Amino acid sequence: MAKRRHRTALRTSSQDIAVSRKAPDTPQTRSAAYRLAFADDEFMTSEDTRGVRFQLEYLKPEFRLRQHGIVSTVVLFGGARIPEPGKPAWAARNETQKRNLEAASRYYDEARRFAQLAAQTSAATDFKEFVVVTGGGPGVMEAGNRGAADMGAPSIGLNIVLPHEQAPNLYVTPDLSFNFHYFATRKIHFLLRAKALAVFPGGFGTLDEFFEALTLIQTGRMESVPVLLFGKDFWSRVINLEALAEAGTISPTDPELFTLVDTAQEGWDVVRQYYNLPLMGEPVWRGG
Repeated sequence: MAKRRHRTALRTSSQDIAVSRKAPDTPQTRSAAYRLAFADDEFMTSEDTRGVRFQLEYLKPEFRLRQHGIVSTVVLFGGARIPEPGKPAWAARNETQKRNLEAASRYYDEARRFAQLAAQTSAATDFKEFVVVTGGGPGVMEAGNRGAADMGAPSIGLNIVLPHEQAPNLYVTPDLSFNFHYFATRKIHFLLRAKALAVFPGGFGTLDEFFEALTLIQTGRMESVPVLLFGKDFWSRVINLEALAEAGTISPTDPELFTLVDTAQEGWDVVRQYYNLPLMGEPVWRGG
């Protein structure tokens, strides 16, 4: 964790935790009431301290990202079930899903390539701006962290505890690999520093993240940033925002809040032009 910002003559909480654990074994010291509040797991995970846990899940990543001097990010959302090309579609439950997931593996390559382009720009800022961040899991998320690793760039993983999945992929920078209990706090960190959002084909989680960002931009709760939907054919079949515009339930201009693209270069060109970034040459891999 962070080093102390200044010297103090007062005892630290860590010192007192160590001392309290050496207290004589008596009915009093065995009582939950005697435990230091911040070292009492039962108290810290109780319903009454939920607000404190929200705060802690916000603060811990925030402190570490500040330590690393990370100012802005490029966020990649997308399906955990999309395999790397040539790898089996592990999530398929029938032949139709197997065929479709294997065909969708091209988005793994596009996500990896898009992250390489972002990392190339990030390198020019000493990895302070345009740092790649993903949900830290497999599929498109792995591709994003892997693309940054290809360039020798750090990348962030915002994992969440799920019953059957979501261990960090091996391409996340270890010092920037976070784990969350609350979806809400995790989504704050996705968007807090975001300069661009790249949304690849995915399921409920991807749709949730996309619509959360879209709602915040639409309502002025978040500054407008490039929002890229990768896969014109996929998204045209999955959602029809033009129908909402025709129905009058959104503004006629709201579909302009995002851009449909198919390739990494096409997507990065949108970001580059939006921020007037210099045109760079072909990325030179620094990793493996």
